[in-house]
Amino acid sequence: MQRQLFHALLFGWISVFSLILISSLIIAFLLRVTSMDANILSWVALSVGILSLFIGGLITGMKGKMKGWILGAITGLGFTLFTFSVQYLGYQQGFSVEQLLHHLGYLFAAILGGVIGVNIIGDAK
Repeated sequence: MQRQLFHALLFGWISVFSLILISSLIIAFLLRVTSMDANILSWVALSVGILSLFIGGLITGMKGKMKGWILGAITGLGFTLFTFSVQYLGYQQGFSVEQLLHHLGYLFAAILGGVIGVNIIGDAK
């Protein structure tokens, strides 16, 4: 059972980072070929992050098949911890209040995705 939950978390984290990497490449391309404004870019980045964490939580919940809100929370907290570690160790900066609010939104999206993912699988039985 713990092995199944660990595999579910691993799938969720891989999907989150894959989606964010692919989205970053697309956004970088759009920045290169269009005249995208910085205000639009911040909203697009926030939306991509929320959607990626929702999908990651959904995948985690579908793979875990139980405790969706816990799996979603761990998925979101893992992403936040990774982001904080990179920012703190790489740039010697902590989170700002704005970033904390963004990461609370990411956490909520991952939890919601985990709950929905478990219930999607539960209905299929």
